[in-house]
Amino acid sequence: MCTAATRALAASGAGISVMTEAGTRGVYAASDPLTEQMEELQFVLGEGPCWEAFSLRRPVLVPDLGGVSPTRWPMYIPAVHDSGIRAVFSFPLQMGAMRLGVLDVFRKRTGSLTGEELADALAFAYVTMTALLDHHEEAATKGSGDVLADAGEHHAELFQAQGMVMVQLGVTIGEAMTRMRGYAFAHGRRLDDVARDVVARRLHFDRDLS
Repeated sequence: MCTAATRALAASGAGISVMTEAGTRGVYAASDPLTEQMEELQFVLGEGPCWEAFSLRRPVLVPDLGGVSPTRWPMYIPAVHDSGIRAVFSFPLQMGAMRLGVLDVFRKRTGSLTGEELADALAFAYVTMTALLDHHEEAATKGSGDVLADAGEHHAELFQAQGMVMVQLGVTIGEAMTRMRGYAFAHGRRLDDVARDVVARRLHFDRDLS
């Protein structure tokens, strides 16, 4: 799906992130390593078009990241710009009141989607949504797992790490997540890898992290 969307929309990459009301957060699929990194970056920083599209329940279309106010996504904008991305278009995966995540489309050049490309992107979002639901129902019927649960496995580990950092530093649960995100960003690491090291006790936030 991501590869097909990339080709159809003349994009440099496309990614799917699972996000639910219950708190599941994670990158589900990406067309290439750079796009996967861009998807993960939004979760590391806790900001970006993916979050906005999900919370506002509407597409967030940014044809020129250079024209976005620095106060909108103060950490995301410079980080994604350094990776060569110049435009991003985010489409919520939703059906009625149900939301399962966001389809993100990235370009290395500025410019808006044409009317036809926008229609195609919305169609890809709809197909992605139905595919996720079909996969979820099929897995539940076969007893072979749950796509949302699978996507949320690292989220459960993230919660565990969050609690451990909270105890280590004596801070709130929200501050613990902020510290973990900051560490991941500063060291160029994925947030779930940091969480895994915390849970495995290879990383302690109450010790020297340099």
